Amino acid sequence: MPVESVRLSLPDAPESSDQVERIFALQRQAFAANPMPMAAQRRQWLDSLRQLLSDERQALIDAISTDFSHRSADETLLAELMPSLHNIHHARRHLNKWMRPSRRSVGMAFQPASAKVIYQPLGVVGVIVPWNYPLYLAIGPLVGALAAGNRVMLKLSESTPATGELLKRLFARVFPEDLVAVVLGEAEVGVAFSRLPFDHLLFTGATSVGRHVMRAAAENLTPVTLELGGKSPAIVSSDVPIRDAAERIAFGKTLNAGQTCVAPDYVLVPKNRVDEFVEAYRKAVTGFYPTLLDNPDYTAIINPRHVARLNSYLADATSKGAQVISLYKEAQDRRLPFSLLLNISDDMLVMQDEIFGPLLPIVPYERIEQTFAYINQRPRPLALYYFGYNKAEQNRVLEQTHSGGVCLNDTLLHVAQDDLPFGGIGPSGMGHYHGHEGFLTFSKAKGVFIKQRFNAARLIYPPYGKAIQKLIYRLFVR
Repeated sequence: MPVESVRLSLPDAPESSDQVERIFALQRQAFAANPMPMAAQRRQWLDSLRQLLSDERQALIDAISTDFSHRSADETLLAELMPSLHNIHHARRHLNKWMRPSRRSVGMAFQPASAKVIYQPLGVVGVIVPWNYPLYLAIGPLVGALAAGNRVMLKLSESTPATGELLKRLFARVFPEDLVAVVLGEAEVGVAFSRLPFDHLLFTGATSVGRHVMRAAAENLTPVTLELGGKSPAIVSSDVPIRDAAERIAFGKTLNAGQTCVAPDYVLVPKNRVDEFVEAYRKAVTGFYPTLLDNPDYTAIINPRHVARLNSYLADATSKGAQVISLYKEAQDRRLPFSLLLNISDDMLVMQDEIFGPLLPIVPYERIEQTFAYINQRPRPLALYYFGYNKAEQNRVLEQTHSGGVCLNDTLLHVAQDDLPFGGIGPSGMGHYHGHEGFLTFSKAKGVFIKQRFNAARLIYPPYGKAIQKLIYRLFVR
């Protein structure tokens, strides 16, 4: 995500650092009073959250649209509400299994004994939420943390004030402040939030901001999960039907006007198929959005600052020799036209920074091996997309590239799979959540070794040199 994606402030509803510390102390005290909530209680929390989202879906749609100046209601339903509800259902359905202690084996040398792993709540979890999907990226970590039995504090972005205010009011209606609390505030409140001694801190946002968050967390040795984004590539193979690839890439790029951390950031296309791809992509995008003017399906750029950033990318690329192909003649307010960029080079800003908008550079290649080298020479991305039906080549892509996640012949939808872990690698993040991995991230997997009355270990107690010890060495030290 771009640097501006998370600025930890909200001027309309300021909270002091003292209030943030007060909430944290309140949650820590509540956790100490109930350090291992029963499954029934956790399910009740999830049920309350699910009912709240169902009851207030129109209010949530309206608030998010207000923050964007216009956000497609269908995109909020499809990309925020629907996966949030599915996530809750998945966690509720599997909660008993996840909470069940895991039996582990004990070696012959240590018998008679048994071993198990129990999954214990960590305590108080902090979540820093970005602006681009302010509901889904709050609910996802919240579900994992509540399923694991934790208390949760959520820091909402200053760029989504209407959504932040609404979530603060709604959560307060169904959760006590010592269980779930929404924090709104200026930049200094955000800094204070990241410095709290959480038992776990999850941050979604820019790589540059993630470094600051991790540095602040390190002062308390707070474990972190970072979801950072980066430049996610799409590879078009030499023999895939070009319409299939272009249409699916277009969906992944146009959703939320490209303001998605796993949106295709550039596309690698065989040199002899570039013109074909350009035309197929144009047809796909204009089929989705015949016009930009007053089109309720097309989401606006979040604020003027990001409009200026994207226009600066276009100006920089043009000045350095890029060919910009705008798919529309008109623009409207913050609804920027989708554009393709040809003749790009590494010194252009559009190839250095995560785009986070409706611009798509095309990088031509001649052999598939060149795509692997191109991707591997750059920071590891949060997502990678490959389009081609040759299974041997699919396996080569999986084995010879690194990324947080992969879609074969699709975009974005791996994020919505509740039974798949989601997380980055290196500059695109660390750690995982979603589904079972989310439960594990917000739990302490505590190893437990159990012995009862009989103690065979007395055989190895000092003094050493006894015959039985020598026999044990012959049997087990080999």
